[in-house]
Formats: sequence, structure tokens, C-alpha cells
Amino acid sequence: MSMSVLLVSLTGAWLRAAVLGGFQRSAALGGTIPKSHDGSVDILLMGLDSRRDDQGHDLPAAMLDKLHAGSSSDVGGYNTNTLILLHVPADGSPATAVSVPRDDWVSIPNLGWHKIKEAYGRAKAAKESALVKAGDGPAGDALEAAGREAGRASAIAAVQGLLNVPIDHFAEVNLAGFYDVAVALGGVTVCLNKAVQDDYSGADFPAGVQTLDGSKALAFVRQRHGLPGGDLDRTRRQQAFLSAVQRKLSDDGVLSDIGRLSGLIGAVKRDVVVDDSFDVLSLISKAGSLKAGRIQFHTLPIDGFATRDGEDVNLVDPAKVQAAMKVYYSDAKARPGKAAAVSGSGGEARQASVARAGLASLPQSDATTSDGASSDGTTEDGIACVN
Repeated sequence: MSMSVLLVSLTGAWLRAAVLGGFQRSAALGGTIPKSHDGSVDILLMGLDSRRDDQGHDLPAAMLDKLHAGSSSDVGGYNTNTLILLHVPADGSPATAVSVPRDDWVSIPNLGWHKIKEAYGRAKAAKESALVKAGDGPAGDALEAAGREAGRASAIAAVQGLLNVPIDHFAEVNLAGFYDVAVALGGVTVCLNKAVQDDYSGADFPAGVQTLDGSKALAFVRQRHGLPGGDLDRTRRQQAFLSAVQRKLSDDGVLSDIGRLSGLIGAVKRDVVVDDSFDVLSLISKAGSLKAGRIQFHTLPIDGFATRDGEDVNLVDPAKVQAAMKVYYSDAKARPGKAAAVSGSGGEARQASVARAGLASLPQSDATTSDGASSDGTTEDGIACVN
């Protein structure tokens, strides 16, 4: 082996160890969830609305103040307020991201019927209670870790059971993650249909295109009060944030620059837990579908709203959800390059997909565009405007 080849190999090995070594790892995915067999990669992104770090310790007061997230670590609990399945096809066709509304009323394995966002927290509490009751078990950080693993496994199983699609990997991001990503990227650019002001989240934005720093980005993705669609509009905000991140990574060349990419990853390692087989750099090698065409975003259909156990929930039909998933994935393969936008009122592409799937209609929760979320319009630069 020549010296130059050896140096390149050593540099690559060092970079891989440096980039991947700092991630917190989890065995929660286990061997029970079906995996993809065609070379595609399906990644479940879980965002925890918790005021604690990944070891269960309270976030610093200064950080909570920046996040406009309240002063108590009990606020938010361990709800997964963000659940997005990212499908990266093996053939390089556009990636697809499907949001699971957090209030979907589902049967959670071993826990009964609850909102899907509660699968994590309920399983975590049940595991910790059982360990304490048994005696001579883990305590402190070890007890927290055991509970977290149970929570992750439960959330993954709940999503997989509802969608009936493979899950190859997962990434869990805490509340500070949105902040740190925006800071590391030097801000993210979004567009709002109307000006908003919300004391709960700290959101205070004018209408139109704007670049958000870390604190503002977090307020943007957390707001639900005062939005016409409530939680569904918040889901679309999350999609718009991810679209903005993808746009920044692609347009600034970060995805093709390992040095800059490693810097970004290094900045957010403390906020992220991934499964023990997730090779982030290998995923980057498949990034053609993340760069060539904007990610196609969808939100799972719901059948309506109801009250269960005194809480407002979304009613869902698993058969319709699973039929919709087939539509989303098949549409991505049928449209190489940048996907056609799907209008909020049910455009031709969306209606054709619905007809092929044999569904009478998909509720408005599926109204998305290729550049991120429900919109009344798109800017000249291709940024979808959201509520």
C-alpha cells in the first residue's frame, strides 16, 4: 500500500471514529422490528419534549431560559412530540419523510390505548417501577438508562405497529437538539403565512421569509397555540424546520464536505441517541436522494377528533394509514428528481395517488409540499410557507 493511500485510509478511519464515537448508543431497536431488504433505509426520528438531558439530568437553567421552555424539568415529561419516519430509497429517488401526529389514539403494546406520543414515557415509568419494586436493581443513572431503553423500544414498536413498514434505525433528539442544530448551521430559513405571537412557546414572528437563530427555531417548532390547525400545524412546522435544515446542508455543500459535516455532527452529539448499528457516515453516502430532490413530506391521515379518557385525541384507521404509506413510497419512486408539489387543497398528484390506493380521500393532514409542510404558497426560492 502506498504512503498516500495509507494516509487517506488512516484519515478516513480517524474521521469515522471521531464522528461516530461520540454518539450515545442504544440497543432499543433490538431484533424484533422488521428491517428493509432492498437496500433502502428507514429511520425513525423521535423528538422528546423533555427538559432533561439524555442521562435524565435537568438542563441548565440558562439553557431552559434560551429555550423558553419553562423552569421545571417535569414540564413535557417524556412525550415524543416529534415522530417522523425518514425513508431513503436505495435507487437514489427522492427521500420521503412521514410525520405521525403525536395525538393519534393507538394501541401501544403491553400498555393499552393511549396517544402515541405517550408510548415512551409510559413504558419508561412502568420499567422503572418494576425494577424498583423487584429490589436490588439499578438505581440513579442506571435506573434512568433502563427506563429510557424501555421507552425507546415502546415508541418504536408503537410506530411500527401503526405504519407496518420496516424501521432500520432511529435517532432520538432532546429538546435542546433543535436549538443546537440551528446554531450549528448559522440559522435556518422558513416562511410563515401570517404573523404569529404566542406566550407559551415564545414564538413572535412576522409573516414571510425569515432566518431563525437557535432560540427562535425552537419556538417555531414548539408553537401550537393560536394556530388554525393546532397540533397538526405544529407537525407541519417541524417538517418545515427539517426542510430548512436539508436545504441549508445541501445548498451550502455541507453534505459533500466531510470536514464541515463532522463539525455539525460534533455540535449536536450531546443531544442525540442513535441505535447501536446506525452508521451516520454510511447514510451520507446515500445522500443523493437527500440532495438531488427536496425531501417529500407527508403527514399521516386521521379520521377525525374525539375525547378519550378526558383527553382530545386523533382517531386513526390503521388500514388507511398503511395504504397511505404505500402511496407515499410509490410516489417517491415514480418521480425522480424534484417532486411535484402537492397542494393543500388536494392537487392532481395527490388525488391520483389516492385513486391508485383505492382510498376515498386522505384528510387534510396529508396536505404537504415537496419542500416541507402544508402551505398557502411557495416562495420563488422554493420555500413552502406554513401557518
